[in-house]
Amino acid sequence: MAGIMERKKTKQIKVGNVHIGGDSPISVQSMTNTKTEDIESTINQIKKLENSGCEIVRVAVPGEEAAKALEKICQSSKIPVIADIHFDYKLALFSLDSGVSGLRINPGNIGAKWKVEEVVKAAASLEVPIRIGVNAGSLEKELLTKYGGAVPEAMVESAKTHIQILEDLDFHNIKVSLKASDIDRTIKAYTLFSKISELPLHLGITEAGGLYPGIVKSSIGLGLLLSQGIGDTLRVSLTRDPVEEVRVGFEILKSLDLRQKGVDIISCPTCGRCKIDLFKLLEDVEKELVGINKPVKIAIMGCTVNGPGEAREADIGIAGGDGEGILFKKGKVVKKIPQDKMVEILVKEVKEMVLGKN
Repeated sequence: MAGIMERKKTKQIKVGNVHIGGDSPISVQSMTNTKTEDIESTINQIKKLENSGCEIVRVAVPGEEAAKALEKICQSSKIPVIADIHFDYKLALFSLDSGVSGLRINPGNIGAKWKVEEVVKAAASLEVPIRIGVNAGSLEKELLTKYGGAVPEAMVESAKTHIQILEDLDFHNIKVSLKASDIDRTIKAYTLFSKISELPLHLGITEAGGLYPGIVKSSIGLGLLLSQGIGDTLRVSLTRDPVEEVRVGFEILKSLDLRQKGVDIISCPTCGRCKIDLFKLLEDVEKELVGINKPVKIAIMGCTVNGPGEAREADIGIAGGDGEGILFKKGKVVKKIPQDKMVEILVKEVKEMVLGKN
């Protein structure tokens, strides 16, 4: 795609069976919002995330009960599970014993050097990577004083300090994030860090807000970084069902032509010529095809006048008429179909196309 810079080549690491960095695809991850110690609810949410295409899942570990619950959670998950740890080194050790594929910690906030050494030793023996997660809202007090606030330079120095702690212990299985809740600081922090390090980067705008503000902030912020070739994995943070985070993450990557996974739907905004409920038609089709991972371009258009021509590049599509519509492929009309069968027929045709039957 024009305007996309060549992706920066970073060191490649492995989280479970997912490669991050190097020339591996930019992965999409999310985080559960269940109580981790509620094993059944957490597993159910992870399964929904798996079905939506999520490739890595992170869970909060606020206490020992949550850490020990991870054993059953990890056994039930088809995708790598990362434990999110703050302050207590024992929780990291419990989580590693439970079989997690990654840790998210800041080495500087889990206590004395010997405690960090214990965690690093255990992670190294299991070949489990550690993500250093710098957040503008929780920077060290001395850095806030030194820089006069949570500026990008302070975030980068925080990351460098934590990285040095691990590297001094001969641990190099590291990835890094530098998140703020606003676009400007996030972009500047990642850009500054990318210039001085080859470590893989986890992208995100933290606490981005609800559905609409979160999508806008994440799309602009992550899109600008990705278009500069920066980023190896990402999470879109939304105050919403985490499945929505995964959908938005893949849409960002697809829009930049960085990943082609799942359906890509072209749909018109509707006008006075539209005689069907296109909003509901689109919503129903999206729900039915959420589990499709093979790239397919679908068009859902409001009228038969311009629909097929405007969506000529789509693999398959529907254009609505008055009480009926047309099914078309590559801009050519295939057949007429009744309005009440549009979703059923389009979904069937797409699934057959994915399986190679048409």
